[in-house]
Amino acid sequence: MSSGPIGIFGGTFDPVHKGHESIAASFLGSGQIDELWVMLTPLPPHKLESEHVAYDHRLKMLKLVFGNQDRIRISTIEKTLPKPSYTYQTIRELKKRFPDNRYLFCMGEDSLEKFHTWKFYERILEECKLLVAQRPGADHHLVKPEIISKTIFVDHEPLDISSTEVKNKLKQGSDCRDQLNPDVLNYIENEGLYT
Repeated sequence: MSSGPIGIFGGTFDPVHKGHESIAASFLGSGQIDELWVMLTPLPPHKLESEHVAYDHRLKMLKLVFGNQDRIRISTIEKTLPKPSYTYQTIRELKKRFPDNRYLFCMGEDSLEKFHTWKFYERILEECKLLVAQRPGADHHLVKPEIISKTIFVDHEPLDISSTEVKNKLKQGSDCRDQLNPDVLNYIENEGLYT
């Protein structure tokens, strides 16, 4: 178990792509956390209408990318919690199970701009600070001061990749080698996902 702060990095990872790998490296390289816990979300509240590849497929793809990295753990804790998966519930459950740990909640700057719309966002800020991968030249004037005061910014050069874009390319049979880890691409092709 880590003695320093732990970063919590959640998402549907549908599929996990090189943008996720890049932002995870920035969080770990920031000097702010000792470990990064990647939380696979079964059903996120803001994507309830979306179709997702089965949880077990997404978990296997995450393990292909992050499974052998020393300072990264993959967590399935959200699968055991009530649906949909709200971040404040996850953090409270982590603190109940591992009361000695300190947590930072990790996100990209695009998520920070919408953070005030998250359910019980004030409770999240009571439980932990935010670790935010900053986009070059980003403007924070739209983010509430009480959120900024609990935010630590991390240098990050974002890759312009989205899971939606990757899924569309896979459906069209386009080349995704620049966006996906080769093991993930092989898994997707072998399992016939996103066709």
